Amino acid sequence: MKKKLLSVLLASAMTMALLAGCGSTDAGTAAPAETSSETAAATTTTDSAAGDAAAADTTTASGDAVTINVYRCSFNVANPDTDQVKKVQDAINAYIADKINVQINLTDVGSGEYTDKANLALANNEINLLWTASWEGTIGTNDLVPQNAVKDITDLLPGTDLYNSMDAGQWEATKYDGKNYFIPVYKDNVEGYDFMFRQDLIDKHGWDITTVKTLADLEPMLADAKADGLKYPLLTQKTAMFYRWYIDKFDFFTADSSTNFFAVDRATNEVIDTIQTPEYAEFCKLMGDWADKGYISEDEVTKTTNDQTTQSQDWAISWWTDIPVNDEADARYGQDVTMQPATQRYAHSTSALGSCYCVTANSTDEEAKACIDFMGLLYTDSTLADIYTFGIEGEDFTYNADHQVEQTSEKYNHSMWESASATIVTPLANEPANKAELYEAFNGGANTSCAAGFRFDKSPVEAQYSACSALFEQYGFVLENGGVPAADVDAYIEQYQAALDEAGYQDVLAEFQSQYDAWK
Repeated sequence: MKKKLLSVLLASAMTMALLAGCGSTDAGTAAPAETSSETAAATTTTDSAAGDAAAADTTTASGDAVTINVYRCSFNVANPDTDQVKKVQDAINAYIADKINVQINLTDVGSGEYTDKANLALANNEINLLWTASWEGTIGTNDLVPQNAVKDITDLLPGTDLYNSMDAGQWEATKYDGKNYFIPVYKDNVEGYDFMFRQDLIDKHGWDITTVKTLADLEPMLADAKADGLKYPLLTQKTAMFYRWYIDKFDFFTADSSTNFFAVDRATNEVIDTIQTPEYAEFCKLMGDWADKGYISEDEVTKTTNDQTTQSQDWAISWWTDIPVNDEADARYGQDVTMQPATQRYAHSTSALGSCYCVTANSTDEEAKACIDFMGLLYTDSTLADIYTFGIEGEDFTYNADHQVEQTSEKYNHSMWESASATIVTPLANEPANKAELYEAFNGGANTSCAAGFRFDKSPVEAQYSACSALFEQYGFVLENGGVPAADVDAYIEQYQAALDEAGYQDVLAEFQSQYDAWK
């Protein structure tokens, strides 16, 4: 079966590249328009004062509100309900009408279609405010800046509510060439990973997950899950995981799994070819062995799983991006899950861009200013942040006696990490009330990477870089998801390197090394 699968994958490499999804995994309040006056009454006096100032700021000569098109990805609902999204949009517009002179057109797109649809909408100049991330494909932060698709907002930020909503270090960490193009979501803005277990299986088998320190330590638990008849003992979430599991050893500063063959070795502080390291062969052989044993399904290689598979009972162990309140995963996946640390946490060049917004280059100065004003209110007004994140109060969520959120809808459901600041979105019912303070402590307790602040300019070798990246689906993704038997891994890595070299890999590696050495 393995060899047959490999031949099919090789023959369809171009198609696979087009189907590549984001490395996901990794929750809003609104009153309907007819009850907006009740919702508006809930805002604080400080929010009102800030809103009045912002409104004066965005007033146009004609007095008309500036309309901006907001495009965002839906991770918790595979196929967003357009009617409910429209109700949320209308509730937002009713709520902000007397605070800022801005109105929004809100578009939600399921994560499986997001990059394709967002790309098309960008090409058609249909977006003003776009959600993106450093790890997103095609419309990621490392794609948008070189393509001149985003607007420089450096001069628009100082003195605004948006700029003052987070410390200056967040704005510095997210700069490109000294300029601000992105608005980071203030969340877990450092990077680290956990092993994630279904708690009911921990209870059933008596697993002591504290003994799990490395990937290999998972094997007895995977064997139990296989014996239980589970389809996905280890769920990779159709993600190439070398980039994540080995961050203690390497800084993968491209923030892109499709170019994880470039990294800084933390021990030597030098740019290296990671697929020639013992760690890469070790990882790929382990994945191949586990696939042969039935611990990893071929659905991962063929990308048959989706972002909702984690909400099922078909899996046992997966991965999770470590955050200050890991209990958020329970609500996201609709079941009790428990984490065990797999790596340390690092602050590096793209960690603060794991979720962010940008103003598109096609936006007028007036529209860009309206985007800044809307984001400023979103990041400082809890009522607006809850509407935007959770939806319509009474339909999509409710507040409990402690004024914490209980989500009740399958029509509109977002998470804080891809919506608004952790300091302003109301905590979920299963989260600590002091969530904001926990996030601030979490971000402050990370290691600083040796490569923090370095950003690669690929323009001198852009053709070769793109050609190498295109090979990842055919080779790297397959290797890292168990698509190659352990006995064949060395030979397949050799083929991978030969294909990369033919595409110009050595030129790109030399350029990386030259730029990094100059930066150091």
